[in-house]
Amino acid sequence: MAELPKSNLSTLPSVDRVLNYASFEPLIAEFGRVAVVDAIRAHLGRARQGFKVAGALTEFDEPWFERHCRAHLEIEQQPSLRPMFNLTGTVLHTNLGRALLPKEAQRAVAALLAQPCNLEYDIGTGGRGDRDDHIERLICKLTGAEAATVVNNNAAAVFLLLNTFALNKEVPVSRGELIEIGGSFRIPDIMTRAGCSLREVGTTNRTHLKDFADAISPLTAMLLKVHTSNYAIQGFTAAVEEKDLAKLAHEHDLPFAVDLGSGTVIDLRDWGLPAEPTPQQTIANGADMVTFSGDKLLGGPQAGIIVGGARWIAAIKCNPLKRALRVDKMTLAALEAVLRLYRDPARLAQRLPTLRLLTRS
Repeated sequence: MAELPKSNLSTLPSVDRVLNYASFEPLIAEFGRVAVVDAIRAHLGRARQGFKVAGALTEFDEPWFERHCRAHLEIEQQPSLRPMFNLTGTVLHTNLGRALLPKEAQRAVAALLAQPCNLEYDIGTGGRGDRDDHIERLICKLTGAEAATVVNNNAAAVFLLLNTFALNKEVPVSRGELIEIGGSFRIPDIMTRAGCSLREVGTTNRTHLKDFADAISPLTAMLLKVHTSNYAIQGFTAAVEEKDLAKLAHEHDLPFAVDLGSGTVIDLRDWGLPAEPTPQQTIANGADMVTFSGDKLLGGPQAGIIVGGARWIAAIKCNPLKRALRVDKMTLAALEAVLRLYRDPARLAQRLPTLRLLTRS
């Protein structure tokens, strides 16, 4: 195409003229008039900018505009979230969406997308229901807890727990458990935002029961133990057992909470995998509340699950922040479907993608 003199910059077609090209009728029908107008303006702007730089203008005909505007529109229409291949060797990869949902969860979510559901409606009584009712019984059966509630991730679960029971008070935590996970989530920062004060006890590699006992004061709200699921301290080390911390807390009429982080409700050793602590074990050891994730070892959607004694869970549900951190119908549908798979452990490794991938040879 021939170059035109500077005086011919005005020969660039107008937006209306390009819109009237016959080849643009299919574009408008496919992408909509507003999007097509934006694409035309973008390419006219690039043409003018190119003229300012090169000092010459190239002739743009109808096929050129149609081709470039279509390419522009197709790129703009691509979703931001796209399927990818995970070739990293890391099954639960945060950057790639963590746990893959089983077909049962996919179907459960799809069934609720286009019609009303009983999210907060009690079919039995005809009155208002609690959205936790859809999954609480299943969680309690799997973990042995008296009660359970769900929020949007485990960081929110820890935050809500601390804000409910330790607002304006102190919480002793071992220095060896002040974890940081991906995205700069740090236990000390969460505690500050929750409105409580961190009381560091022990040292990085060794913490004893006496360290916790010495830290308890009238300002102490609870004792907290954090599972270091993404690192290990080896060598000359010591940590306080859950049973001992639970006994110490209860002797001082304090609740004892444990953040398990990744969280699993099965004994992974049964599938030849390294052992990870379970909520069942932690509750049996005397914990009043346990928090863990839904989208890691559990293999479900992003969620933060809190299990424990009925009176503690009831208090958490009364916190106004519970509404701000609650999950939607799609998360509940997917979580319920995943939890039901655990009722058939013989087929769990075949039906739950996370366990299937972790147990591959």
